[in-house]
Amino acid sequence: MRSPHSLLRLRPAFAVALTILCLPATRVMSAAAEPPRPNIIYILADDLGYGDVQALNPARGKIKTPYLDRLAAQGMTFTDAHSGSSVCTPTRYGLLTGRYAWRTRLQKGVLDGSDDPPLIAADRLTVPALLKQHGYATAAIGKWHLGFTSERPASAAPSTEATKKKSKMGDAGLPVGSRIIGGPITRGFDYFWGCSNARTMSGLIENDRVIESLPPLQMLPRLERQAVNYVAEHAAAAKSGKPFFLYVPLTSPHTPILPAPEWQGRSGLGAYGDFVMQTDAVVGNILAALAAHGLAENTLVIFTADNGCSPQAGTPALEKQGHFASAPFRGYKADIWEGGHRVPFLARWPGKIKPASTSTQLICHVDLLATCSDLLGAKLPPNAGEDSVSLLPALLGIDRAPLREAVVHHSIHGMFSLREGPWKLALCPGSGGWAAPLDAAARQAGLPEIQLYDLAADPAESKNIHVENPAVVARLRALLTRYIAEGRSTPGPRQTNDAPIDLLKTKAPAPQP
Repeated sequence: MRSPHSLLRLRPAFAVALTILCLPATRVMSAAAEPPRPNIIYILADDLGYGDVQALNPARGKIKTPYLDRLAAQGMTFTDAHSGSSVCTPTRYGLLTGRYAWRTRLQKGVLDGSDDPPLIAADRLTVPALLKQHGYATAAIGKWHLGFTSERPASAAPSTEATKKKSKMGDAGLPVGSRIIGGPITRGFDYFWGCSNARTMSGLIENDRVIESLPPLQMLPRLERQAVNYVAEHAAAAKSGKPFFLYVPLTSPHTPILPAPEWQGRSGLGAYGDFVMQTDAVVGNILAALAAHGLAENTLVIFTADNGCSPQAGTPALEKQGHFASAPFRGYKADIWEGGHRVPFLARWPGKIKPASTSTQLICHVDLLATCSDLLGAKLPPNAGEDSVSLLPALLGIDRAPLREAVVHHSIHGMFSLREGPWKLALCPGSGGWAAPLDAAARQAGLPEIQLYDLAADPAESKNIHVENPAVVARLRALLTRYIAEGRSTPGPRQTNDAPIDLLKTKAPAPQP
């Protein structure tokens, strides 16, 4: 069996071999015989647990998700998919750049408000920038949360420390007319419509301007309408040979948990269950728009989430009612355990992806850039997609070899974990996040600084077996150290991280709610 790295080195030749199936074939076929390049829609739910999709959690998932269940039946379910972090901003960075966010200045937590300098460097290749180079129209509709600065209009009241604090806490957004600097349309997107983040959701942005202030309750329905309209407006161009990439980072079911009036009470499980059902319906309406405009057959649709379900969803109450948002996995959003970053991942591409299929490949959101590169038959430059691996072989079901050597996990407090095959090494004594035991409490209780689990035998991470397996611990730790030192986890020339990386985080973080 070929090693994951040898498979990666064969990527250009492998891509050429796939031209008949799915790639632009101008180099080897006549224009008349060229199959159309697919549109790509990447829908990213916010704080949706693996077990919140009923098709993935039939025994202990009580929230009805008929549209996501149908998407799973029509395409492929990845059962071992992971976000790049157990919280929002770093996952989004990795998704769009193919690089782990802990290589940047943001090595724990998330960006705060609307005036954070952009996390994505201006000269870094992104997924939309790559696709744009190959003739795609590119749009992001939803929540950005990757930083930008702003200029307030002359008519606006002067910004004070008090108003800045209110903005960061979600009580106020940027005033209408503010100009966005370093936002999505400077990072590869032709068009942006949405908000900065959940804390400043009231400021509605189009491209580089704040155009409206609206109640947070209205954001999800408006976002849905905008995404549906985008599909309609680009249908003719897509059929004529100009495909589109539509990135839809939803604002739900993240807090504030605000299901629309028509969804309230529908789940029988409280506001969170209702909000998940509304989120499911948003996906359904986007898929319906594709079908209505004759685009479903030539569109690759991916649905996933940025991290696990937040405890603020009221997880204890949900579990008392029989709903387990993390399915059999331990932990929730923010944690280093599986519930923090193992996410639903569904992919549909009619005629290319086998319906009702399942993949057990270990994958991560950072893999989108290399996947798009493979799809186009393009080659990434050495300073792009340093942690990205193409999923195309798995999507097409034509190669069963492991695609990835390993995946690096990261918690809200910057604690590291490495997954290789069934083995998972975590370099912290507790959750690394919000779940008990917090790392400080775990240290006080005398728990070891190392956790090792065999997920094949113990998916709930219930038994730490690091003492019995010192050789495994040493090997995984050495691999993680190499990934950090080389500035990449894929084959290629050594790259430089943006800042020094503290692997062990010797200071215990302050407890958070």
